[in-house]
Amino acid sequence: MSTHIRYAYLRHNTWTYRRTYPKALQGVLGSSLKQSLKTQDARTARSRVEEMNRTYLRIISEAEAQASKGNGCPATFPEETATLEVSRPHHPRLRLQGDQTVEALGDQYLQKASQRLRPGSFKSVRYAIELLVSHLGKEQLGRISVAQGREVLELISRLSPNVRKYTVAESQDLKGLVALSGEVEAVTLTPQTQARIWQQMCGFLDWAQTKGEVASNPWSKLRVAEGSEVSPHNVLTDAQVVTLLTAKDRVLHGALLFGLLTGLRSGEIAGLEAADIVSKGNLGRFLLVRPNSHRLLKSKAAERVVPLHPVLENYLDASLLKTGRLFTGLSVDRIVKAYARLRWFYPDLRGTVFHSTRKWFITQCERTGVPEHFTASLVGHQSARSQNRLTYGLYSAGISEEQKRSIIDQIRLPEGPV
Repeated sequence: MSTHIRYAYLRHNTWTYRRTYPKALQGVLGSSLKQSLKTQDARTARSRVEEMNRTYLRIISEAEAQASKGNGCPATFPEETATLEVSRPHHPRLRLQGDQTVEALGDQYLQKASQRLRPGSFKSVRYAIELLVSHLGKEQLGRISVAQGREVLELISRLSPNVRKYTVAESQDLKGLVALSGEVEAVTLTPQTQARIWQQMCGFLDWAQTKGEVASNPWSKLRVAEGSEVSPHNVLTDAQVVTLLTAKDRVLHGALLFGLLTGLRSGEIAGLEAADIVSKGNLGRFLLVRPNSHRLLKSKAAERVVPLHPVLENYLDASLLKTGRLFTGLSVDRIVKAYARLRWFYPDLRGTVFHSTRKWFITQCERTGVPEHFTASLVGHQSARSQNRLTYGLYSAGISEEQKRSIIDQIRLPEGPV
């Protein structure tokens, strides 16, 4: 004997709800409310039919209320009220672990990442996940194999650093980008960059595991073949500092002075405001490095107070704004591109970047005998004052403003040809 459920019928092993609307409302609602209940179990179907019946009654009630505004004639419904404030019940199907596709779960992962990461970090994660989705997007997570991981690693090792900048690369998948890399450039990503992309892909799989979407990360034991050694950019020499300052670049000159004489990062300089400059009596003016509406800071240690060098005080009075942002329109992207242009015009700057100004500042501190933990306080690094970071790290209030002023006043910019 077949099971009977009012307003529902079984077809292809799935129960479907169908209930006809009153004739007076069929002109605006259609003939009936019909929706799959997404189950073959009669007991579950009965409970879902009850929910659908409640939804049906709300629809009728809303439609009749709208009809009353049009003198009882549904055909005269105002256009702005053509949508009823009633939503359909949602009956998700049960999925087995591993059924989700890489593409579907990748979208969820990026939405979460966009909320917790800063723009620069998110951009890097997004690129890695987009590479993964372009290659394995239609694959179910439970079917991803170690062999596919080795293939992805091999493809990443053949990518070029600048392949994304070409117009033809916009619609290419991972294999397409690898083929294009071989055509346009002879260089490939450094092992460090390969390792970062790979770690971000594995981070996605680890996240999927914590969500219960996959039993384990199948790529957890795979690594970039070549060691990911860091290749740091060079420290500026005094001769290169002279080159930068004599160039008097319209975009970068002020930012270069702040980088050389305070050790600030490019993002910290770009977000400086006039309100960040405070006077401390006979100690001169100080710079408050703190988060604001223009930029966040890299870490908690990056929030600090730095004395302004006398050269910067003169430059501030002569050239910078007294309210709002000190460098209007300046951004990290603009700083990077402006410095790249200087490298093009001055070949002796090759191997350096804007961050090299920060390295020059730290080098000057070391050469004048400043203790490492003093310098750490000035440049916003985690203090290295003791091995266990206990005595000074937890109990000390840090170096005094007088000590900071004495360190800054020892820094001297090189003059003339060096």
